[in-house]
Amino acid sequence: MHLKLIPVKTNIAFIKLRFVASMFSVALIVGSIAALFTIGLNFGVDFRGGVTVEVADEEPINISAVRSAVSGLGLGDVKVQSIRDFAGADEAVVVFIEQQEVEQTDSDDEDANELAQQEAAVAVQEALKTLLGEDVEFRKIEVVGPTVSGELIQKGAIAVALAIGMMLIYIWFRFEWQFSLGAIVALVHDVAITLGMFSVTGLEFNLAIIAAILTIVGYSMNDTVVVYDRVRENLRKFKQKPLTDLLDLSINDTLSRTVMTSVTTLLALGALASLGGEVLRGFTFAMIWGIVIGTYSSIFVASPFLLATGVKRDWSKQPAAVGA
Repeated sequence: MHLKLIPVKTNIAFIKLRFVASMFSVALIVGSIAALFTIGLNFGVDFRGGVTVEVADEEPINISAVRSAVSGLGLGDVKVQSIRDFAGADEAVVVFIEQQEVEQTDSDDEDANELAQQEAAVAVQEALKTLLGEDVEFRKIEVVGPTVSGELIQKGAIAVALAIGMMLIYIWFRFEWQFSLGAIVALVHDVAITLGMFSVTGLEFNLAIIAAILTIVGYSMNDTVVVYDRVRENLRKFKQKPLTDLLDLSINDTLSRTVMTSVTTLLALGALASLGGEVLRGFTFAMIWGIVIGTYSSIFVASPFLLATGVKRDWSKQPAAVGA
């Protein structure tokens, strides 16, 4: 017995909805861009800079107690996560504190900034000693300055751009240029709307979200390639079928696979969202949103783009008359 979320054969006129879908997508993209420029992103410690303290103890460390103790210092955003050894046991805890604000004075701003971060690091150490005891081991104490955090933002943006660029080259060689541009339009659509959602919701944007966006790019591209493969196959199979009907046929042919893949992935992400705690909330939100918007774009963005640009169909040309 096979589980079927939808019938294997469907006949839904997706392409007829392309104008409504286009207006919906444009509204989301415009809203996302407006939110990014007006609200901005809630950058986490990774991108804002700050203090990192890694602490270990002979006894298991209660992460909630550590978070409460450090949050009570009034140092701003606090992020606490555990480090596990190869056996899966808690080995250490890492505490991240956002970069401390420094008032503008006539003195050297760089020295004042460094002093403020060092004072925050000392305050965190004292709080952890009070909570865990004087014998607690501090394995690592680092200060992430604005220069390093700026480099992380830059490298994260470059990573996403390179991923999209390499996929553009891959699709360009595998399909015609219309397919390549359609896939890239869908990817940019997904990334822009995902960034907009983070801006509107105010969820923390950190390195884990960059990893989620790269995963979304790969998932969306895979979903789009599945549809495009069927489109190319049907272009060769149905040489006289109108392109609108052929695109609907191709989407319906792959719809069962698309829905099954999306639902099973969402089930795994749902478990991660419910059991992963506060640390993984932003990551799972990005992944869940990305799966939904990626599935939408492969159907209502990438496929209609082929209709707008046209697809090369050499067989539509009339053969030259014999003896001409």
